[in-house]
Amino acid sequence: MELFSESLEASRGSCYAWGMPKRSSKPPFDPNLAAKSILDRIAGEATPEPEKNPAAQALGRLGGLKGGKARAASMTPEQRKEVAKKAAEARWGKKP
Repeated sequence: MELFSESLEASRGSCYAWGMPKRSSKPPFDPNLAAKSILDRIAGEATPEPEKNPAAQALGRLGGLKGGKARAASMTPEQRKEVAKKAAEARWGKKP
């Protein structure tokens, strides 16, 4: 019975030696769709971009324009200094 349990343990370990396969959220590659896309680009038939809602664009721009100023106004000078240091480090601290 010992021999059987040892072989069972060995077989269990070997099936997981390479881990589980990775799952992708992308759909599988379809060569037919790729060929159609290439031919459409060659023929000059561009796929139309979806139209954006102008009202939503205006609201997003409005919030973006006043966001930084409102944030800076609500911070203390020490907080602004720390944020500026962190930004400078992120921008200039990296060496190529």
